[in-house]
Amino acid sequence: METNNNLQQQIDETLNVLDNIKEVNVSPFFKDKTMNVLFAENKETQNTIWAWFTPQLQLATLACVVILNVIAFTKLETASDYEENVSEFATSYGLSESEDYSLILNN
Repeated sequence: METNNNLQQQIDETLNVLDNIKEVNVSPFFKDKTMNVLFAENKETQNTIWAWFTPQLQLATLACVVILNVIAFTKLETASDYEENVSEFATSYGLSESEDYSLILNN
C-alpha cells in the first residue's frame, strides 16, 4: 500500500504544478517579427548569388554574343571552298579518277 500512497502523492504533486502555471504575456506581433527575421536571412542568401548579374550586364553579354556570331558567320568559308579543298586532297593522294581519258601507247 505504501507504493500506492507514494504513487498517489506523485500524481498530486504533478497536478499541483499544473495549477501554478501562469499565462505568459507576449507581444501581439512577436510571431510576425520572428517570421520576418527568419525569412529575411534566406532572401539575402539567395540574392547575393545572382546579384552581380544585373539586367545591364545581361544586355551587354547578349550584345557580345550576337556580335561574335555575326563575325563568325561572315568569316565562314563557303561550300565551294570546301569542295575545292576536298577535290585537291583527293587528287593529291590519288583518290579521284583522272579526267584525262587519253591513251598512252608505248612504241
